[in-house]
Amino acid sequence: MTLDMRISRQLPATPAEVFDAYTDAEKQKIWFSILDEQPGIVEIDVDLRVGGQQTAVWGPNRDTLFRETQTFLEIDRPHRLVTESTGSSPDGMTMTTRIEVTFEPKDGGTLMTVVQSGFPTPEIRDFFTTEVMAGAFDRIEAYLIQARGTEPTSV
Repeated sequence: MTLDMRISRQLPATPAEVFDAYTDAEKQKIWFSILDEQPGIVEIDVDLRVGGQQTAVWGPNRDTLFRETQTFLEIDRPHRLVTESTGSSPDGMTMTTRIEVTFEPKDGGTLMTVVQSGFPTPEIRDFFTTEVMAGAFDRIEAYLIQARGTEPTSV
């Protein structure tokens, strides 16, 4: 049995702007830590091509680092992105999942939807839904608002 997560957020930018914020290493370095009170460590490399990889390493300090490597399986800019993700936490736990992200124009912005499959337990899936992806959406939205100089949109 595979456990899936599906989460969406309406974002205040075009699909191309949201896609680029999600996949561009320099933009990710900004939004990964945009809401942090204390700057941490963020290192990101992206080779955006089918078969290429994105590697992200982040955390509050060198002793507490998370690592994620995504291999790009499908790229249809700015509509869809499919990756296989292998992540590890500072405690040594590792997990591999499949992530499909879509970027749909909606109400003058973009509806970004993430479907992630392969979670080993409901608790891990629920943590990713309520904490990891919700936090990522908050950060991407803050970045897009800052980049565009606009107010948040309601969902």
